[in-house]
Amino acid sequence: MEPTDFRLQIPVPQPPASYGVRVACGALSDVARVLRDAVRGATRVAIVSDHQVMAAHGERLRGALTASGLSVGAHVVPVGEASKSMEELTSGLDVLLAMGIGRGDAIVALGGGVVGDLAGLLAHLLMRGVAVIQCPSSLLAQVDASVGGKVAIDRPLGKNLVGAFHPPAGVIVDPELLRTLPKRHLRAGAAEMIKHGLLFDAAHLDALIAAAEDIVAGEPESCAPLIATSIALKAGCVAADPFERAAEGGRMLLNLGHTIGHALEAASNYAMLHGEAVGLGLCAAMRVSIARAGAPPALLEHVCAILERFGLPSDFDRVWEGELRGRAVAALARDKKRNAEVLSYIALTDIAHPVVLQLAPSELVAILDGR
Repeated sequence: MEPTDFRLQIPVPQPPASYGVRVACGALSDVARVLRDAVRGATRVAIVSDHQVMAAHGERLRGALTASGLSVGAHVVPVGEASKSMEELTSGLDVLLAMGIGRGDAIVALGGGVVGDLAGLLAHLLMRGVAVIQCPSSLLAQVDASVGGKVAIDRPLGKNLVGAFHPPAGVIVDPELLRTLPKRHLRAGAAEMIKHGLLFDAAHLDALIAAAEDIVAGEPESCAPLIATSIALKAGCVAADPFERAAEGGRMLLNLGHTIGHALEAASNYAMLHGEAVGLGLCAAMRVSIARAGAPPALLEHVCAILERFGLPSDFDRVWEGELRGRAVAALARDKKRNAEVLSYIALTDIAHPVVLQLAPSELVAILDGR
């Protein structure tokens, strides 16, 4: 297999008009050049990471940045969803200001989706906006969270309720970082790749199924082209609707599996990983697709079988009939995609044929209850 060195420019509706994404084994060593090209004149850079990722990869990144003549500081946060909080946001702003990070400098986000979201929102707010380079370390962040410019923190009432659009100045995806990722997190990342295949490309979905063992093993060379394809599929959707304003379809389609997924994730108090919750959300979406979008009945069984191949939870009924249901139903009332008394819900008529349904939360719950 030829080594993957995938490069893509993602357009944004503001200067500099686009940002680059590079997917290549060993690409983390190239971050200084990417930063210098994207943020000309920067003298300081702040690495935002969590304790585990910083311990595994931080010195390599710090060394590459320092060697290019940059003054490098670091802000390290606790591992886990709890770091997407107002407390971590305000303390992070104070740390970055004390470092002397100015408008012409940059932040480098080294970590999974939590770090990428927090660092991106810090960059959005600091000095009314500084550049951020995303260096995702988890599979989920590599294929999804690092690309697109959505950044947010959670609030007690729900996930990602305080946020902004802040496109990165560049994205460096190094599949070698997956070698240190626990298998549970590799499985969780696969859920977003499965989502991209279901939405846009049956051939990509087939390729994921064929490579399931390598993906769960975090095998960098096997993962790299699949990561690149997932990014390209998401990028095509984001480029057409960067601020999720399309009345029908557009970027909203990327919420497939997320309406119920986010609700279950929050209901579990984030004991459930995002990808695990999205997998269950995909099961829910297939049930709704069959009931309201005319999808073939075999689609639910097919999607559940894919999730099982990756070791992801697929027994939606067991979870939905348990103690999480009540809290998840309450979370639907605070869903960001709600307009008045109706949810914009993403379903499929078949693989690669998404549709937007308008459902009252009570109707959605009734379908999932089997009523």
